[in-house]
Amino acid sequence: MHNIVHIDEKWFYMTKKNRNYYLLDEEEEPTRTIQSGASIGNVMFLTAVARPKWDSEGNVTFSGKIGIWPFVKEIPAQRKSDNRPRGTMETKSIKVNRQVMREFMIENLLPAIQSSWPDNDAGQTIFIKQDNAKPHILPNDPEFLVAVESTGLDIRLIQQPANSPDLNGLDLGFFNSLQSLTDCLSPRTLQDLIKGVLEEFENYEVYKLNRVFLSLQACMIEILNHAGGNGYKIPHVNKERLESLGLLPQRLTCPQEVYANALHNLQLMERC
Repeated sequence: MHNIVHIDEKWFYMTKKNRNYYLLDEEEEPTRTIQSGASIGNVMFLTAVARPKWDSEGNVTFSGKIGIWPFVKEIPAQRKSDNRPRGTMETKSIKVNRQVMREFMIENLLPAIQSSWPDNDAGQTIFIKQDNAKPHILPNDPEFLVAVESTGLDIRLIQQPANSPDLNGLDLGFFNSLQSLTDCLSPRTLQDLIKGVLEEFENYEVYKLNRVFLSLQACMIEILNHAGGNGYKIPHVNKERLESLGLLPQRLTCPQEVYANALHNLQLMERC
């Protein structure tokens, strides 16, 4: 999985309707007011990660954190208010369609891959994996292919199969972890929210990101064992404990009986 870049979008919110706090006896309950639950500020981000890499001595050669970009633009305020005069530049979210996604992938994602990808993997095919959301561009998008050619890298865009369980590493803990870290900052403005998300992404531990990809492999094994369905619980293999003991595997092995069961189910589906 070292040559697969996972990309996806996620909304990050400035706060939640309900929050849990652990307080001492003498502490007052914190309060935070908003106009309504429907007016909580939020920003959508495009995120790209790959599996981290280490050298033989255990030094990180590639963090796997390719980039995260907010879908926002700066526009002048149309009216004055008590907080700012008319014409003040404000940060506003933009609607994400296929054209916007194409621009972000060409202007942000491809340069980030080009600048961060390890030199010792030169010539290796890099796959960008995405789901089938409507704003996503197609693998044969002409403008994207021209941009890829200019990078000098063998980059190919692949789609997740339709009606298949979600196998994007970003949804297997990374996004939730990043959101929980951002919640601790309690941002007051969209600028604070964006700054907080970017900082938490930059400071995200490489070892945690590596565990996400092992969780992905564990889910793949469970999908094989459930005839391609998603009626399973995400398995826990005590990755942190194994890591502390130096026993964390680089890849998980699919049991022979799971492989045989998957082949049997596949044969039954072909007969139907």
